[in-house]
Amino acid sequence: MASSRPSSTKIRYRKSYEVRYAFQDAIQRPPEVLGVEGAIDIHCHAHQGQQDPIALARHASRAGMGGLLFKTLEMSAPPMVKLAEIQEALDRWADAEKVQPIKCWAGLVTDYWNGGPNPDAVIPHLRAGVRAVWMPTASHANSISQVGGKRRWFDPNSPPNAVFPPMPMKKALAMGALYVLKDGKLDPEVREVVRLCVEYDTALFFGHLTHEEQDALAEEVQRQGFRKAVIDHPFSPFVDLSVERMKEFAQAGIFLNFTYDELSPLLGVDPFEMYQAIRAVGCERVTLSSDAGEPLFPNSVECMRLMRAYMRAFGLTAEEVTQVTVTNPRYLLGVN
Repeated sequence: MASSRPSSTKIRYRKSYEVRYAFQDAIQRPPEVLGVEGAIDIHCHAHQGQQDPIALARHASRAGMGGLLFKTLEMSAPPMVKLAEIQEALDRWADAEKVQPIKCWAGLVTDYWNGGPNPDAVIPHLRAGVRAVWMPTASHANSISQVGGKRRWFDPNSPPNAVFPPMPMKKALAMGALYVLKDGKLDPEVREVVRLCVEYDTALFFGHLTHEEQDALAEEVQRQGFRKAVIDHPFSPFVDLSVERMKEFAQAGIFLNFTYDELSPLLGVDPFEMYQAIRAVGCERVTLSSDAGEPLFPNSVECMRLMRAYMRAFGLTAEEVTQVTVTNPRYLLGVN
């Protein structure tokens, strides 16, 4: 009987078994994790309802990782205040357990509840020491038009878990969703945020910008000669880059950060397709990260193990895996 599955799915199945049969890695002995030594996760979440940052940092330390960049932390205090609490608790534990603690860093997402992508809101966090700034994500019109969001973002009296559905971009903008173009050009405040990231040598992530905004921001990044700009999860529906666009951004000196979120059952990107994109882009402008934290994902340490294992299985060499999970993240974070 003829198969009803599309040919692309059959190709994916065949390729998956090809690498399953051929790939060998360290035998895992839970809860010990092998295969993430030195890796730095430059995109993980630990805000309310997400993974616990101290438990995660302990787990990463036991596994010998190089560090964690927290994109989000619990919001009762500024990111660097929460980070200091995490690092202090981690160091105390590591001293008692005789374990080498990892290094942790904090980022700032310029969603509207953090003041938006404007210099007055960003500069206090840069002065405090955040090592990455994200353009708007969940409160950006592109996100809201595609997946909706939480009602509490725009109505503080709404129940915590109440959500609103996707809506046309025009309606999302009218509701107050963020957008970084003005009259078709990059908002001058965003240009100043880029300049501040240059001044403070702080990585800048493109967030959930539309293609038009991506192009405008990339042009500004090039104009200012900035070399630490990053586009997250390029296969995600928010970012939606073709391989050709990925290559164009990489040639402009911008990093592409591929994530476990894309490979997870929730988005379902073919890992072989991701490998092919990495090979086309070139490892010198690629990083791998977890984008994990939600209870629907493995923890970030396991996600990093999986990202490394998938890409090695499909064809990256050990040296290339080190480049995209150790060397390039260290450069973006300014680690000597």
